[in-house]
Amino acid sequence: MKTMKAVVVSTDTQSFQYAELDTPAPSSQDILVRVLASSINPVDLMVRDQREGQILGWDAVGEVVEVGDDVKGFQAGDRVFYAGDLNRPGSQAEFQAVDYRLVGHAPMSLSPEQSAGLPLTGLTAWEALFEQAQLKPGETVLIINGSGGVGSIAIQLARRAGATVIATASRPETQEWVRKMGAHHVVNHHKDLVEQTKEFGPVQVIFCCHDTATNFDAMAEVIAPFGRIVSIVPTQSPLPMDRLFGKAATFSWELMFTKSSQQTLNIASQGRILNALTQMIDRGELQSTTQHTLPLSPSSLSEAHQMIAQGKVHGKLTFKHTL
Repeated sequence: MKTMKAVVVSTDTQSFQYAELDTPAPSSQDILVRVLASSINPVDLMVRDQREGQILGWDAVGEVVEVGDDVKGFQAGDRVFYAGDLNRPGSQAEFQAVDYRLVGHAPMSLSPEQSAGLPLTGLTAWEALFEQAQLKPGETVLIINGSGGVGSIAIQLARRAGATVIATASRPETQEWVRKMGAHHVVNHHKDLVEQTKEFGPVQVIFCCHDTATNFDAMAEVIAPFGRIVSIVPTQSPLPMDRLFGKAATFSWELMFTKSSQQTLNIASQGRILNALTQMIDRGELQSTTQHTLPLSPSSLSEAHQMIAQGKVHGKLTFKHTL
């Protein structure tokens, strides 16, 4: 069996090292991809301590080199992008096998490094806004942590859908970034969200991308009657859901990996969403959120993990593969 080079979690689970591993063999529903670029997300930090010797990375752009017997819509040579499956080896390697239903055709107007920051954040934002919150044209949405990877693409999707977008950002450079992404209004999440959002009228949807527990009371106050709150940030403490009862407001969690980990009936929707994102990007309706690109190596991966942990990145950080 042929081998491949990968960057894996070291034994101390705080650093990374090169490894020579067997190249994965695709199953009947898999495609085998030569990875050209990958990305980092907060989930990488969450699972790193539990994954000694494992390959991280749940964003990838690459070229199809082999397809399984049951694969439809892909052939060798296609350029693709995807976020994959949290329960399988990640993308920070020469090759990766991935369920074809989770895969879309990558934008042709962007480089692999520009595209690599889009799959996980794009899927998360799309599912949160349109599947969970059912965002409608003319509604107002508050996006908490608008400058992050998910918030950056959520602002663009919400504005394109005809919503009025309020985004939170605290530093001058992040405030400038969220305006560039298309936010109509910018508020500071370190100040009183209730007072700051009053002048913008009823808020029908809140998308929380930072510290659900800390922001919950403010969200319960800001949300309009029959409004919808969606969060992607788990909490260790119970949330006071009775705060939403008087407004008949709803709260839901969004986890992009649920469809793949639970093998839900709508798993193939992720491939369709990625293809829709590609069409928007190639028509110039969405822009890449990649702000930093590093060559993939153990040292650059350690540096990126530190940057994410310290909150020093707005937009996305991606890796060019030179393995």
